[in-house]
Amino acid sequence: MTPRRPAPRLLPSLIAWWALVTALLWLTGKAAYQPASITGCAASAAFLVALGEAGDRTRLWWKRRQQPKETSLR
Repeated sequence: MTPRRPAPRLLPSLIAWWALVTALLWLTGKAAYQPASITGCAASAAFLVALGEAGDRTRLWWKRRQQPKETSLR
């Protein structure tokens, strides 16, 4: 079984992704002349980051589940 990521490393990573996605959503809206509020972009970014994390954890779970179980022949 693979070790879990330590929580102290996970939180700054999530905050960095959230800030980056928020900025990208906000700047894309500005560039398209359809600006959204920064709070709306932040809420959407939080949803997208949560969805991405859930997908990543599901992918890792599925990968571990598909690995053949080792059997000992001793």
